[in-house]
Parts: sequence; structure tokens; C-alpha cells
Amino acid sequence: MRNLLPIVTVVAAIFVLWYAAAVALNAPWANDKAQRAGTDLSFSELVADTWSQDKPKLPAPHQVGAELWKTTGAMVAKGRAFSKRSLIYHSWVTFSATALGFVLGTALGIALAVGIVYNRTMDMSVMPWVIASQTIPILAIAPMIIVVLNAIGISGLLPKAMISMYLSFFPVVVGMVKGLRSPSAMQLDQMRTWNASSAQTFWALRLPSSMPYLFTSLKVAMAASLVGAIVGELPTGAVAGLGARLLAGSYYGQTIQIWSALIMAATLAALLVAVIGVIQRITLKRMGMAE
Repeated sequence: MRNLLPIVTVVAAIFVLWYAAAVALNAPWANDKAQRAGTDLSFSELVADTWSQDKPKLPAPHQVGAELWKTTGAMVAKGRAFSKRSLIYHSWVTFSATALGFVLGTALGIALAVGIVYNRTMDMSVMPWVIASQTIPILAIAPMIIVVLNAIGISGLLPKAMISMYLSFFPVVVGMVKGLRSPSAMQLDQMRTWNASSAQTFWALRLPSSMPYLFTSLKVAMAASLVGAIVGELPTGAVAGLGARLLAGSYYGQTIQIWSALIMAATLAALLVAVIGVIQRITLKRMGMAE
């Protein structure tokens, strides 16, 4: 219970601030309606109006919750979990691009990290470019990637996965370089004393030592990959995916739809990071490493 108390306190504070912000941001529209109708709103009437508007500037938490239930739980109860109106369906579409981009980004990141650690030329030339690549705004580069790939006949899942990969490979590179270089000089000298080759040193010392760093970077990469997948859906005019839901909501001023998609994206990210955390605990425990 002691561990839950801080969490419950923070969550309660967030909800209180959220409800208060909904009143403050939605009040001008409520007051304007009242003035045009020639009436004055009491405080309780003002609060009730600001928490029940169809297109509020900031929807109240219960409005977002109701929208989430309508597009997830209610759909499941009706046996329409993968209906195009369901957020579960849109989450699956986004997850597909996220998973592929994450796998590609992880593979690229590990390959670059190994090259950087074992090749001084790559360390001096590639690493600065890896860092510089992250200074380019993803919103600027995403349309270019999609246009170029479409020009050579590649469309659908892969362009979104490429954008996802672009964001996810960087934390893997940085984490793996740090992890592969984590063995001490004494440990490396001991491997040389045993006449171990570079490959043997890699598999027996460097790679196992890098596991805690790798899993930490994978959690960051997974979240970045999801962001990349959502951003990749925006310039494509996609009709499916959480990015498409955000885009449709912005077109029609459906702020409740926008917030429900955002909450669903955050939930999906939390679940994916939690899965990596479970794999991390199992892997490190089997390797005899304390977290």
C-alpha cells in the first residue's frame, strides 16, 4: 500500500488539474452561448457545460474514457474488435509498422554499434553522422521518405516502418556502444591472457556485458518507434492507424477523438515497453545478472 500511495496521489492530482483545465479552457464557449441566449450561468451550470461539450477545446477525462469504451470495450462486447471504427483495429495497424520499424532499427543499431566499437574508422566517421541524423525534424523528413519510396513503387507498411526505424535505431546505437565498451581493462586483459580471439571476446565478454544497456535502449527505441509509426501515417493520408485517427479528428475538430487516440497510443507504448521489461528480467536472470 505504501508503494501505491504516491502513484495514486500523482494520478489524482493529474485528474484534478485536468478537470480544472477543462473548465478554464471551455468556459469562454459556454459563456458565449449563455450570453447569446440572454442568460447567466451559475458556477455549477458552467462546470456541467464545460464538461459535456461536443467539441471542447479540452475534453474532460470522463469524456475521453467514454470514447475509449465506445471504441474498444463496447466493440469487443459486440464482437467487432477489428471494425474500422474500433481503436483496437487502428492500434493493430500502427503496431504493425511499429514492430517492423523496431526490428529494423534494432538490427541496424546493433550492427552499427559493433562496427563503431571494433573499427576506429567507423568510430570517427559514422558516429558523428549518427548523432547528426537525429537533429533533422522527423516531420520534415517523413514526407520525403514516403515520396521517394512511392516513386520506386514501395508503399503501404514499409514506408511507415522506415520512418519508425529512423527514430528507433539511434538509442540502440548509443546504448550498445556504451555496453560493448563497458568491460574493464582488466577483463579485456584477462581475455587476451587466455588467447581469446576478437570473436570469442565479443561473444563471451562484450555482448553479455552489454545486455543491461541494450534492454534499456530498447525501451527508449520502442517508444520512439511508435512515435515514428504515428508520424509516418500523417503525410500518407492513411485511413487506418492511430495517426489516421488523430488526423481525422483534427480535420473535423473532434478533440475527444484526438485525445482518445493519444491515450490509446500511450497505453500501447506502455504495454510494449512492459513486454521488453519482462523479457529483460527473464534474460538477465538466466544470465545470472542482478538488475
